[in-house]
Amino acid sequence: MYRKEQIDKIGNTIVYLSSKIQGISKTKLLKLLYILDEISIKKSGIPFLNLEYKVWKFGPVANDIFVELSSTPSMLKEFIERTATEEGHIIIKPKREFVDDEFTDNEIDLLDFIATKFKNHTAKELISTTHRKYSPWYNAAKKNNVYELLEAEKISSTEIKVEMKELIEYDERKLNIYEDYLEHC
Repeated sequence: MYRKEQIDKIGNTIVYLSSKIQGISKTKLLKLLYILDEISIKKSGIPFLNLEYKVWKFGPVANDIFVELSSTPSMLKEFIERTATEEGHIIIKPKREFVDDEFTDNEIDLLDFIATKFKNHTAKELISTTHRKYSPWYNAAKKNNVYELLEAEKISSTEIKVEMKELIEYDERKLNIYEDYLEHC
């Protein structure tokens, strides 16, 4: 499903975030991975991790990573461990030191920015951020007539893809970079 280089980048991204944000919950981590991709695309036209996000109740979710963080890790077993709190929340902890081999200097700067800016935000606040009006999640949910169902908690997940391309549709240069990146990755 993922190439070794992709797994290493995803794993080391999670190691970085979980070492900078002690006690990071599964939900908060999933939101930060999305925000990394969103900000990276807005900034340069190139996704940070290039995960595929689906329209779920708690925001855009990369299903593969959600599954990986919800049970004993297999793909990311070298990178992380998960523990449960007394309240039943899943906490993600690094198993090893961060390795920056897969990252550019700009990507390290973006990781630093995300870890610093969102360190004290709750998962609930990050969900609100990803649900903001006219965000890719919001637009996909509205376009596919599931927004009200998700908000009313009548459904909790869909197979509807969050279209990241719309973040840069107004910028032809970034859009070309994004489409070229997708074609060659």
